[in-house]
Amino acid sequence: MTWPLRRVLALVAAVVTLAASTTLANRVLPGWAYPVCGLVAALMLVALARAAGLSWSDLGLRSLRRPALVGLAGAGLIAVVFGIALAVPSLRTVYQDGRVGTPDFGQLLWLTCGRILFGTVLIEEIAFRGVLPGLFGATDERWRWPPILCSAALFGLWHALPALAIGRNAAVHAVFGSTPVVVLQVLAMAAAGVAGIFLHWWRHAGRGVLASVIVHFTTNAGGLTLAVLVR
Repeated sequence: MTWPLRRVLALVAAVVTLAASTTLANRVLPGWAYPVCGLVAALMLVALARAAGLSWSDLGLRSLRRPALVGLAGAGLIAVVFGIALAVPSLRTVYQDGRVGTPDFGQLLWLTCGRILFGTVLIEEIAFRGVLPGLFGATDERWRWPPILCSAALFGLWHALPALAIGRNAAVHAVFGSTPVVVLQVLAMAAAGVAGIFLHWWRHAGRGVLASVIVHFTTNAGGLTLAVLVR
């Protein structure tokens, strides 16, 4: 596949934008700016992709109805899994996470609908299920492994900084307690890459990024809420 120069430049600029965004969000900016950084980065990525010639369909941003229905179906399945985990005491340790703290209702609302929705889910889905797959050549007409795997690999790398705290999860600590932090970081990044493929399946099935946005938000926000409930 021969790519136009503007697509190559857009791909490089997108990767640089993402690297700057994750560094700012995780190491420089105060907590309140986390979702703002994600929103701004998402808008910049869409502008880069459009300048490179990608259509709204290429980005998974053209339609809403089918993606919403598919995403809600996925959210329902995830809700069932969370319900089972909450009902079975032996499964609750999976959601005991030292990073959660003890947020009240207002703080939980901010964490889920502010930080998670705009600082995590929106930027990640726009970037790794919309812009990057589109720039790599993914289409909704058929499943193409090369662009999906490339995007998933970058999604894993995107989690390099957040993965440093993965050992504070009770279940992870119980299984990998003596494992070096760097090894845990690599394993967490690999798991994120696999999750990226899973999320792209929802985008592909729904023919739009909104489907993976709903599934991703339900997974993250539901997981956080469950962690607060079982702490």
